[in-house]
Amino acid sequence: MRRWHLAILAVLSLLALACEGSDGAGGPAPDPTTTKPASRWPATTVALGDSITAGYGSCGVYVACSRNSWSAGGSDDVDSHYRRIRARFSKAKARNLAVPGAEAADLRAQAANAVDARADYVTILIGANDACAPGTGTMTPVKTFRTRVDAALDRLKDGLPRARVLVVSIPDLYRLWELGHSSPAAVAAWDRGICPSMLARPTSTAAADERRRDAVRERIEDYNTQLSRACDAYGNRCRTDGGAAHRVRFSLDLVNKVDYFHPNLAGQNKLADVTWPGRITW
Repeated sequence: MRRWHLAILAVLSLLALACEGSDGAGGPAPDPTTTKPASRWPATTVALGDSITAGYGSCGVYVACSRNSWSAGGSDDVDSHYRRIRARFSKAKARNLAVPGAEAADLRAQAANAVDARADYVTILIGANDACAPGTGTMTPVKTFRTRVDAALDRLKDGLPRARVLVVSIPDLYRLWELGHSSPAAVAAWDRGICPSMLARPTSTAAADERRRDAVRERIEDYNTQLSRACDAYGNRCRTDGGAAHRVRFSLDLVNKVDYFHPNLAGQNKLADVTWPGRITW
């Protein structure tokens, strides 16, 4: 994704201002000199990741729209983790540090910013861009992916030893191809270069194209395995979604009608529902 939409982001960056709200996700960092209120719920939620968590394409224009994020969004249209927390603790705040195009290599810098924001609860959804390369040969190697995720988690653990961390599985891009390759609208959108490792030549049944898609599917499964293991290694303040986001049986009604890739409002709500860590004792 990094490789195909940076030019679009540059042209449309001004439109993002119309999409962003000041409700929760867009607010300033908490004042580090202020004593945090006592609560079993986190005072500051921080979202890390890529365009999915940034709410890309979810507010009517093809830009990031963090107010609609499944994690830290403050919009009334998405029952995000942050809004669920705020319903229980009215003084809760949120920051969305997810960046469209981000890969695992960018996660440590985001983690450092989460430390600066004094987060109590950090969500991480990363890896789709590591798989969405020009071809299978340029996908991030699994070992490299794990090393980069570990570096980010180490930064969080060092800087925020008491924070809760949620690591979310990468959605099933092969499932998206299965759904969309017979849709003329989806095929037309994907032909503009969206996630070419999986979605290039989407109607082709050639053996080489089938092997390519299978390789991407396997790589995402390997990434998800490493995300789970990295969280286990972190300790008892890290939880995963147990593969819930990856298991979502996405329909085309859950993605926007511009790129047929990023979740729309319904898709963001679905992600919020399946990843909500209700079992965590805050």
